Order: sequence, then structure tokens, then C-alpha cells
Amino acid sequence: MSIFCGCDHTQRVLGILAKLRLIKGMKVKPFTGLVPSKGNAERIASVPYDVVNTEEARALAAGNPDSFLHIVRAEIDFPQGTNPYSEEIYQKSKSNLQNLCEKGMLVRESGPSIYLYRQIMDGHSQTGITLVCHIDDYGNDLIKKHEKTRPDKENDRTKLTDVLSANTGPVFLTYENNEEIDTFVADHTASAEPTIDFTDDAGVQHTVWQVAEADAGPILNNLEKIPVSYVADGHHRSASAHRVGSERRAANPNHDGTEGYNWFLAVMFPANQLKVLAYNRVVKDLNGLSADDFLEKLKAVVEVNSDGKKIPDGPESVCMYLDGKWHTLSWKVEADNPIDLLDVSVLQDKILTPLLGVGDPRTDKRIDFVGGIRGTAELEKRVNSGDWEVAFSMHPTTVQQLMDIADAGEIMPPKSTWFEPKLRSGLFVYTLED
Repeated sequence: MSIFCGCDHTQRVLGILAKLRLIKGMKVKPFTGLVPSKGNAERIASVPYDVVNTEEARALAAGNPDSFLHIVRAEIDFPQGTNPYSEEIYQKSKSNLQNLCEKGMLVRESGPSIYLYRQIMDGHSQTGITLVCHIDDYGNDLIKKHEKTRPDKENDRTKLTDVLSANTGPVFLTYENNEEIDTFVADHTASAEPTIDFTDDAGVQHTVWQVAEADAGPILNNLEKIPVSYVADGHHRSASAHRVGSERRAANPNHDGTEGYNWFLAVMFPANQLKVLAYNRVVKDLNGLSADDFLEKLKAVVEVNSDGKKIPDGPESVCMYLDGKWHTLSWKVEADNPIDLLDVSVLQDKILTPLLGVGDPRTDKRIDFVGGIRGTAELEKRVNSGDWEVAFSMHPTTVQQLMDIADAGEIMPPKSTWFEPKLRSGLFVYTLED
């Protein structure tokens, strides 16, 4: 019997074999996509769908009918309270995308290309490679995951991908850096003219260089030698791309593997260039405890120092905002499982569950997550409003921790990482008929 048949450890075995290069590396290729017409990238490009709520998206897109938020969050074109998962929303997304093409705001490239995509934020620079990856690599865990998806969000992106027959936002992948790729990227970005270059309203510079398929060999050949990559951001986008591709494959009696639905849009960044911010937490109430009682219970499980620090100095600690004051909570932990070493795991297991009664953080409505880009002022604002009782400022999870957990075949707690800067949506659109 094949070791891959029905085994609980199939994904881990595949990953180990890939690491040892006993099976072929990743499948990647250029694509003939839709891109903004000359001079229109800044007007079209938007933040990803999942970093803003409906009202924030509505405000960002106000006065700009060409914002890609009208495609990825089409509920902003309807009255408040409209069900964002209704059929009319997806059909509006489709008509909005068609409208951008008909107006000439989005245009089809003349042939397959890859794109070098550089982002500079607060002095930090990272350059990724935009191309398409294969859904089988996702299914076989050559593209490794570290989070579970939420069914409602995955179903939403699956429906949108299917209705549009397109990937509207790239999956953010990372890989162990390769010197040959790094050299090509450095040389090309230093000598070639970019096709897109603008700074968004958050101060992030986005620069894109197109590399035609005929010139992309050095990158593609070296990427195909890389045994595995990791989903840094975009678990719902990658899961939905895999679902749509698999469903279309199953429904196509003439499937031969050449179809566009076998691929999905991604930007691949070397791991040594990435920046991870904290993913902070707020909790609705103290589970019936007073602030003083909660502090006393905390002292029984962690060290509590009311030092006023808002950001922890390092791992094995968090800063907590409670009753108008900041406290540092610290601990020492030894564990063989890389998940148990994560600060988010210790916080959940020692404090949130036993003391505050927070259950599954994926579904419990008493907890919410705040990206580190919003800063500690956002945590204070939420608690001071009275809508939330306590906030926790985290130390960032590292890229190495992410890779170690994915390599072990384990799943991180939800909202463990916040990668910044975010990839803009609308700079590249991959259509599944490509």
C-alpha cells in the first residue's frame, strides 16, 4: 500500500520528502493577466478585502468608482445592512470588474509575464515575485499552511472567485531565500524601468517591474528547485482557489491539466525580507471578575509588573491594558511542540481560557483581534470606549516560528501573525481562463 493512502500524516510526509528533494519542487509559471492601464494603478489599487470592515471600505472608496474595493467588497455599493454574502453582491462584483475592463482601466497583457513587486514602508523594503502557483502544490502541502480557515470567509472568497472566474488578490507566500533569485531581482530592478510606481495614502511605496516570459527563466528555474513555500497571508484566498480549481476539474470530463483553473495568483517573497507585526487581542468582559480580582488571579499564573509599558520587550511576555493602566505579564515556558512556545498560545492557555472563559478564538464573539499596524492607541481606544474590558499587546511571532510550525504539520492559533506592508489588490488580476 502507498504510504500516501489515507494516512493521517500524509501532509507531513509530503513536506519532509519535499524538503529532502525526493519529490519535485513547486510548479510556477508566468500568466497573461489584467493589469491597470498606464497611469491608473494608484486609482485602482486598494487594500486587501480582509483588513477593513464594510464601513471602512466604503469610506476608502468614497468618490472613486475605480477603486478595487468595489470588486472585492462590493457590498459598499449597497445600503447599510445589506447581506454581504447575497447573490446580488457577487453579481455586482462581476459587473464592476467588467466595467473597469470596458473603461480601459484594466487591460489584458499581450503575453505571459511575471512581475517583480517591491514595497517600501518606514524604511523597510521587500521585493516579491508575482506569478501563478499550482493548486496541486497547495493540496499536496508543498505550499504549507499554518492557520485554519473560517468557513464563512472561505465560502465567501470561493463564491467570489467562481463568479468572477478570477483571482482578484494574490496570496502572500514566502520561501527560504535563493541567492540566484536575489541577484536577478537586484540587477533587474536596478536597470529596468518600472511599469508601476506610486505611494499610497499610508505612505507605502509600491513599484512593479514586468518581466516577459522569455526573460524570466533564471527566476522560474530557480523557483522550481525550491521544495516548499509557506502561506504568510492569504489562507482564505489560497483555500478558495484550490476549491474552485478542484470543483471545475471534477466537473470537466475533458480535463487535461492545461486549464487556467489549475493555477492561482501569488506573490512569493524571500523569508529574510519579511516584517511581522504583532496581532493584538481585546476581550469583551472579565468573565464576572472585577479588575482587582482579575489581577490577583493573574499573579497566580504569571509575573505581573505594573510598569506602564505598552509593548513587550521580547517574547514570553505581553502588555495588558486594564482599567486605564498598562501592566507587563511575563513567564517562562519550556516545550517540545513549537506551538506551545508561542506567546499567543501561552496567553490563550494560561489566561484567556481559564480566567476569562474565552473558548475557541475562531468563533468566540467575546474576543477580537487588532493588527499591530493600528498601534496600542487603538487598544486603549477600544477599552476606554467601554465596549471592551481588557486588551493585550503582543510581541510579534517570527517568520522562523511560522515555518517551524508549518514544517511540523501543525496549525498556529488564529491571528498569530500580521504581515506588513499588505499586498495591494488590483495591481494584477489572474483570470481562470488564462
